[in-house]
Amino acid sequence: MKMEDTLFLDGHCAFCTSVGKFLQKRLSLPLELSELNPPEGVVPSTIILIRNQKEYIRSGAAIRCLLYMRWNWRWMFPFAWLIPLPLRDLVYIIFAKMRHSLSSSK
Repeated sequence: MKMEDTLFLDGHCAFCTSVGKFLQKRLSLPLELSELNPPEGVVPSTIILIRNQKEYIRSGAAIRCLLYMRWNWRWMFPFAWLIPLPLRDLVYIIFAKMRHSLSSSK
């Protein structure tokens, strides 16, 4: 039995919710969007993608989301990998720490 690919997003973050809505409108392959359910008081700081029963986090998960989208987004996938992983993840971590304050200040 094949498990469906799933992207877990922080459902309490306005930015993550917007990203989920953006993805839903542009998907060409099946991808289930679910909310992360961390323990009480813990703020999720990453997204998780389960693809072919393998787990991807942070920038690796975000870039792989391009594979589920229509061709006009999917073409960016190989170019996104040109950015070194440590740099991609550093930018992701910095943004993840600031995203709640950015979305609540609007």
